[in-house]
Amino acid sequence: MYFFNSVDRSNLGNAKTDGMDKDLGFKGQQYSLLILLFYVPNGLCDLPLNMLTAKWSGKVMLPSLMLGWGSMALLQCAAHNFAGLLVLRLLLGAFEAGFFAGVVFYLTLFYTRGELGFRIAIFFGSALLAAAFSGLISYGVFQIHDPHIQGWKWLFIIEGAMTVLVAVIAFFWLPSSPTTAWFLTDAERTAATQRTLRDSSSSSHSNFSIKECFQSWSNWKFIPWCIISFTYPVAFSTTSNFLPQIVQRLGYSVVKTNLWTVAPNAVGFVVLLCVTKSSDYFRERTFHIVGSLCLSLIGLIVLATIDVLHNKAVAYFACFLLAGGAYIPSCLVHSWHNNNNLNENSRAATTGLLVGLGNLGGILSAATFRTEYAPKYVPTLAATAACNVVCIATTLCLGIWMKMENRSRDRQQGVKVRPEEVNTGELGDGEESEMWRYFT
Repeated sequence: MYFFNSVDRSNLGNAKTDGMDKDLGFKGQQYSLLILLFYVPNGLCDLPLNMLTAKWSGKVMLPSLMLGWGSMALLQCAAHNFAGLLVLRLLLGAFEAGFFAGVVFYLTLFYTRGELGFRIAIFFGSALLAAAFSGLISYGVFQIHDPHIQGWKWLFIIEGAMTVLVAVIAFFWLPSSPTTAWFLTDAERTAATQRTLRDSSSSSHSNFSIKECFQSWSNWKFIPWCIISFTYPVAFSTTSNFLPQIVQRLGYSVVKTNLWTVAPNAVGFVVLLCVTKSSDYFRERTFHIVGSLCLSLIGLIVLATIDVLHNKAVAYFACFLLAGGAYIPSCLVHSWHNNNNLNENSRAATTGLLVGLGNLGGILSAATFRTEYAPKYVPTLAATAACNVVCIATTLCLGIWMKMENRSRDRQQGVKVRPEEVNTGELGDGEESEMWRYFT
């Protein structure tokens, strides 16, 4: 489902390489405006939609959202001008808004804290595969030579129709929780509940409560969580939306441009799985997140400072660094704050808000990726790098404070306790409980 979410979100870049902007008569900054305004409903609708997911379950909300954005993606083929495409992109952004946050919350119901990062990575990694396959799909679709329907329209038709089909299947496939999963036996459902209490939640499958949704927002740590969530996705947005344009700077044809976006994203997918697996294995989030941010930061600095036309190999290698580091924080940041939140209602609301902030953060990337900055796009790359630096500093401060607080509690109690040794079902008071340890 997220594969098609990513394809339908990012195929605008592929469509542009086939002349969509010329066919629809775009002027000035209208293409950049399409990218930028997409993030407004995409960021504002996350919180309410994720609260609805907590209330009505992922079984109902996730396929419904997919059916909505798939329909909008399909209808893009009927746009005749900028205004028509803009309306469809705004609706697409609203339907897509609650999906990523909804799935992150949904997965917390099934997996323990030490499994969550890698599971989100497998799910989120389909965004990288989508970016890679989007280039391949675009290459194939653009070989269709129809005198009445342009290649970019075929792209929207094929990808939108496939999204709608998968949404219909998902209505019948997804369970609302482990206790109602049709593919589990009674014994496995009981085991799933016990796993949740052992290393995930303080209670199992809480009833929906508005009050509980916002209970963690008054904690001082909520501010650095917001800063981290607003800044890390800028590199992700720059990579997912503009990698075809970045590669096109190297002077290749439309066909080669779409093909050459495949390798960086494919390598990025492998790096994503390795880093998140390591993070889960060592139960460490802080330095894994910082390392990935540094990797994409190096790629951004290289692309901003070299002459790409005379250093094509170096510039292309920098695309690998960018794709290798930009996607990892999306998995580990949301694993991290969910690992330290034992209340299901609070997890739903907090994940919705923080993912929404990340989507709004994508506006920074879109706002600075303007046609007059072509072909170097230095302001875009500089703004993205600045966001990475802010995110690195905030992540280090919060993570190191948590590690020091854990050591302080160990000293006070005269015993060394690791987060995985704590039974979360016994931590009814959360951080106020004596045995609480931060998942760092």
